[in-house]
Amino acid sequence: MTEVDTVGLRAAFVAGYSFDLDDFQLRGLDAIDAGASVLVAAPTSSGKTVVAEYALQKALHEGTKAFYTTPIKALSNQKYADLVRRHGAGRVGLLTGDNAINGEAPIVVMTTEVLRNMIYAASDTLRDLRYIILDEVHYLQDTYRGPVWEEVIIHAPHSARLVCLSATVSNAEELADWMTTVRGPTSTIIEERRPVELQNLYLVGDRSADRLHLLPTLIDNRPNPEASRLDAEAVRGARPMRGRGRRRLYTPRRVEVVELLEESAMLPSIYFIFSRAACSDAAAACLDAGLRLTTAAERDRIREIVGARLRGIDDADLAVLGYARWLAGLEAGVAPHHAGLVPPFKEAVEACFVEGLVKVVFATETLALGINMPARSVVIEKL
Repeated sequence: MTEVDTVGLRAAFVAGYSFDLDDFQLRGLDAIDAGASVLVAAPTSSGKTVVAEYALQKALHEGTKAFYTTPIKALSNQKYADLVRRHGAGRVGLLTGDNAINGEAPIVVMTTEVLRNMIYAASDTLRDLRYIILDEVHYLQDTYRGPVWEEVIIHAPHSARLVCLSATVSNAEELADWMTTVRGPTSTIIEERRPVELQNLYLVGDRSADRLHLLPTLIDNRPNPEASRLDAEAVRGARPMRGRGRRRLYTPRRVEVVELLEESAMLPSIYFIFSRAACSDAAAACLDAGLRLTTAAERDRIREIVGARLRGIDDADLAVLGYARWLAGLEAGVAPHHAGLVPPFKEAVEACFVEGLVKVVFATETLALGINMPARSVVIEKL
């Protein structure tokens, strides 16, 4: 690509956004134009994927290939849907353990393990590969799965440039130095400004007042004295003396938490429990309690999405999977999401949540890995 082509492509790419790109995004584009690999460390929702999108656009313009890798199937599915909307189904493929769609497309979304296996098999699909996006690259630090990312970085075709994205990598400069050693020039781009400030809250039940306390954990960047007082009381009351009954403070029931979130206009919410069975139990408890968080129009749309996602699965199989109960929860606005669900169920939950139809998803860590879910609040049951 000539310098004139690059300038024209970049101008058109930047003009396609309705906002001015931030400095760190422009520096990422500079690195790609210079032919370097790039590591972008920026907070969630800050726009680091703009840099990856530019690499994809360049691959399409050059007639080469780009792979977009993610650590989990759910994120791959969502990214595939996003890219199809942006570039068209004919130019985007998907390769996961569950799906193989248009694998020879110029842009292919896949889990990182799929790419590692392709590299070791010397797959013909690697031909003309120019860009590899490694989303959630901090997985390199994971004890069990980190070697997969390391092997990809080391053994990927040297004609390919890496675009590494992370919101939580702790040693960006050190990682970029290592990448420079094994792959050549690598730019490090760090953005610390968070576009949407987070508010951390503390929730505890109080039997003496028959209420829930929802308090900020910090006030003026200092521990909230009221939360500290409740903590102290909880410690003192951890072992009630004989004859004095139950502790005054308690962990609220999940149904109580959801009701409070609804009253406080804090839905949609992702409710992390970290147990598959407990996620399903929580959704069932909300359904049994008679919670209904959706409108009639939303329930109609939920049924449309579910019908499209589950088309082809016969009634007998759906009955075995507990379809009727699961759908009733979805229509009420609550759903579990964990690795134990069959892929069409998980994909339907994700699609409904993205559209704001499901108000509470009870999830294990499968939704903590960069999936773009429009949540107003996040509940962490235990730390």
